[in-house]
Amino acid sequence: MKVADTIQSGDWKGEKHVPVIEAPEKVKAGEAFAVTLSVGKEIPHPNTTEHHIKWIQLLFKPEGGKFAYEVAKVRFEVHGESTEGPNQGPAHAEPCATVKVKLSKPGTFLALSYCNIHGFWESERPVSVE
Repeated sequence: MKVADTIQSGDWKGEKHVPVIEAPEKVKAGEAFAVTLSVGKEIPHPNTTEHHIKWIQLLFKPEGGKFAYEVAKVRFEVHGESTEGPNQGPAHAEPCATVKVKLSKPGTFLALSYCNIHGFWESERPVSVE
């Protein structure tokens, strides 16, 4: 079995586990822009002690390049855990983060997320550079 065989994908509008990449379609070379990653944008993902998103990773694969570069990996560490019991804690992290990126070449953003129950999920979004 290959690693790719364990990664699921789909349309984030109909599947709550698919990571969403919000970024401009076209950017200027060398200028910083925001990329927002989230899970559960259209259909909220549970954020409970028993069922939650552990992390989202953003990669960039330049057009014509052989490898993808890791841009960011954001971990969500609190899901209502408490000594009083599951979901009794005072804090819950929502699976959403924004990073600033500068590009010199066009390519594709790739996102990978991990649900503690349903495993790995992926999505991608092309970006052009002028």
